Order: sequence, then C-alpha cells, then structure tokens
Amino acid sequence: MDDETEQFEEHRGHLRAVAYRMLGSLSEADDAVQETWIRFDRTDTAGVDNLRGWLTTVVSRVSLNVLRSRRTRREDPVMPDVVLDRPGETDPEHAALLADSVGVALLVVLDTLSAPERLAFVLHDIFAVPFEEIAPIVERSPEAARQLASRARRRIQGEATVPDVDVERQREVVDAFLAASRDGDFEALLAVLDPDVVVRADQGAVPAGAVGAAGSSGPVRGAEAVARRAMVFAQIGLLTHPALVNGVAGAVTTRDGVAFSVGAFTVRGGKIVALDILADPDRLRELDLTILGA
Repeated sequence: MDDETEQFEEHRGHLRAVAYRMLGSLSEADDAVQETWIRFDRTDTAGVDNLRGWLTTVVSRVSLNVLRSRRTRREDPVMPDVVLDRPGETDPEHAALLADSVGVALLVVLDTLSAPERLAFVLHDIFAVPFEEIAPIVERSPEAARQLASRARRRIQGEATVPDVDVERQREVVDAFLAASRDGDFEALLAVLDPDVVVRADQGAVPAGAVGAAGSSGPVRGAEAVARRAMVFAQIGLLTHPALVNGVAGAVTTRDGVAFSVGAFTVRGGKIVALDILADPDRLRELDLTILGA
C-alpha cells in the first residue's frame, strides 16, 4: 500500500460515517467515499494541513449533491438502510459506523430536512465541524449555516430520536412488547408504550393484507392505535428474531426463512416512544440474516 492510499484508508471509516448520516444509505455512502477517493487521488494535497478536514469537506459536497438530486426524484422520506447485529455482539466495523447515536429514528427525521439543513446539523452537531467550514459547502455565510443547524435541531428535538443508553433495559422493554403482542394482552402493550408513541413504516410493495397488519402508509401515533395494530400484526404467524438494529434493541421477523420486516425500537424512560419498520420486500432481500441465525 503506497503512502497516498494509506493516508486515505486512515480516514475511510470516518468518511463512511459522515456519508451514512448524510444519506441514510449504505450503498450511496460507499459511492460517496469512492468519489472522494477519486478526487483525492487527482489532487495534490501536499500543502493540506488538515487532511481529515479536507476529506470531510469533499465527502460532504458529494453527499450534498446526492441529496439534492434525490429531492428532485422523490418527496417522501424513506426508511434508511439498517445495520444488523446479534444482541450484545456489535461488529467493530458497525460500531465505528454507528457511533454518536445514529439510530434509525434519527436518520428517519434527518430525511425530512432540507439538504443544507441536514448537512449543517450532521457536520456541526455530530462531527463538531465549525460553521466557518460548513458555510462554503452550503454556499451560505457562517451565521446562515448556524441557522440551518438550529432549524434542524428544533425539528429533531421535536421527535423521539434519542434512546436510553442501557441496551439490556431496551431489550427487556422490547421483549415485553413482543410477548404482549403474541398473547393479545392489550393492557400489557399499553404498559410499555409511551402515550405519544409513533410507528413509521416503509412498506414498499408489501401486499395490501400485509400492509394492514404492519400499519399504514403514514405514521401511526398514540399508544392505543399502536397496540391494536401490534396485536393484528402478531396474528400473521411470523418468527421473531431479536437483533440490534443500528445499535438499539430491535427485531427481525421472517416467514419461511425470508425476512418479512425489521423493527427498530426507540426506548426512552422505560417506554417505547418510536418504532421504525422496514417492510419493503425488495430491500429486505438484500439483508444478510445469517448473522442472526435466522
């Protein structure tokens, strides 16, 4: 490995983490990192004092272009790509990618922001990049970049995105939810659901009957509504496998060995405040379930 390649590889994990938070897509994040490598390889960086900062700026510009292109093709946010691990056995590469609480709930809310807002928030609030360095990327003044991040922060704080830190306690709450769903125990479900719980689902091309079981095309809010849908969903007869989904307690359901859904639970104060479900068959087929023993 030559010196130039070694220099870049030293920062690859960081660049992938930035791009994943910006894009919510693992494949697009990898493409952004590859484009960053191409630009790095074609540029004389001998006079660059802070190579990490320079590379962060490049991958951010690439990601911003992807976000802007994406906005011209669709308007509705989608479920981000998920990272699966066995409970208690986070892969070291995944741990690096998911540092700084990059849960599914946060990525879902990030996808509702404008591209400049998302970039300003991700770079400043997650990676501590100064607004003076963010400003030229979004073609705004430092004060305008600060306002972008502030608007994004208010939007994010208005949603339940930060889980309890104790993953074992998260698991207990999720297991209680799953057991109550299987048993059809409505009161037990209400006991583990926050009154303002929200369920968001990416249904993809799921058949109409399955959509009715998993939820609706839009968010479902409120403990009673979520509990009723959970009881219906439990009657489909799926196998449930505990998993870590982006570092938080979650579950993967399968039918005949094929993934049916992935659920990421946000547990706060001992209650489920959010549940994000990936149920798009096309995307689910890309998941490697062997790591879960499924």
